[in-house]
Amino acid sequence: MYQYHCLNPISSIGLKRFTDNYQKTDDIAQAEGVLVRSASMHEMEMPRNLLAVARAGAGVNNIPLEKCAEDGIVVFNTPGANANGVKELVIAGMLLASRDIVGGIKWVEDNKEKESIAKDAEKEKKNFAGTEIAGKKLGIIGLGAIGVKVANAAVNLGMEVYGYDPYLSVDAAWSLSRDVKHVINVDDIYSQCDFITIHVPLMDSTKGMINAEAIEKMKPGVIILNFARDLLANEKDVLAGLEAGKIRKYVSDFANPTTAGHPGCIVIPHLGASTEESEDNCAKMAVDELRNYLENGNIKNSVNYPNCDMGVCASAGRVAVLHKNIANMITQFTGAFGEAGINISDMTNKSRGEYAYTLMDIESPANDTIIDKLKNIDGVFRVRVVK
Repeated sequence: MYQYHCLNPISSIGLKRFTDNYQKTDDIAQAEGVLVRSASMHEMEMPRNLLAVARAGAGVNNIPLEKCAEDGIVVFNTPGANANGVKELVIAGMLLASRDIVGGIKWVEDNKEKESIAKDAEKEKKNFAGTEIAGKKLGIIGLGAIGVKVANAAVNLGMEVYGYDPYLSVDAAWSLSRDVKHVINVDDIYSQCDFITIHVPLMDSTKGMINAEAIEKMKPGVIILNFARDLLANEKDVLAGLEAGKIRKYVSDFANPTTAGHPGCIVIPHLGASTEESEDNCAKMAVDELRNYLENGNIKNSVNYPNCDMGVCASAGRVAVLHKNIANMITQFTGAFGEAGINISDMTNKSRGEYAYTLMDIESPANDTIIDKLKNIDGVFRVRVVK
């Protein structure tokens, strides 16, 4: 029986994917698996029996990835599960920015008591007129699951779409419309596009990437959309660009004191993935990832350990080892089994940066002696008997 703990409310649609072999617990110290959305785990003391954390969403800034890796805890996220919800809000953001829909609605609310509202509206509507997005150039920085969906939708809306992503995956490339122009220099996005939307993870290399230097390269009247992470933009530089007239509108999904209520800013209260469908999809994927790891030792969509899949174990046993990515580890693992007279029928080893993962199917069950021997190898974080 496995136990899991939810640090945030998780969609019941996803939780229903757990079988009778799983039990929800209110005590995280008893849990082998944790499901989380936005709760911060940085100050938490990780229980020793915790094996995996599944983030029901894409961003993992609320999880201490290296600490988890060194404790032998695999962290998963759910890339693409909420992509459609974010895509739809990005399109809405472009429409809100290109035409003063918000201002027009507010005018109607302010004049709702007037008998002449219909007649007055015909006079006032010119103050809220804007431009269409068809025929305009959209630049997308980051062609992951969300970026690709935004690109394809924008093409269908008649926009001329430019995409920049030096790490474009094969899967993303296959999914991308042939009408999207793939550029190799982000400055081409800045200099040519009427709309710019960013869809990259927050890292040291991307933090504040929309700054005064980047804005200086942009077209006058550019509309910038940020539905990824607020810190991707230096918002003080953005406000300066708005006040100078260089930026027409800044649309952000991250409410904060810097941009909230500022002229030229359309600030949305983090609604990108807040749809019923997105929450269901994220929960389902997170539960599936947890189950596959706990039951089979397989890793898919981890952010701190490599992906590894050996299917369902058909041998007498399966042993998983989470360890440092250093030389001579495999030799020590196989030597330990060899000394115990246990044959390894199948094995895979994958690495990701400083961390590695080894799965071994064995022809007879592993006893406590050999497991302890594996645990005592220098560089091993955790040894797990999956079966």
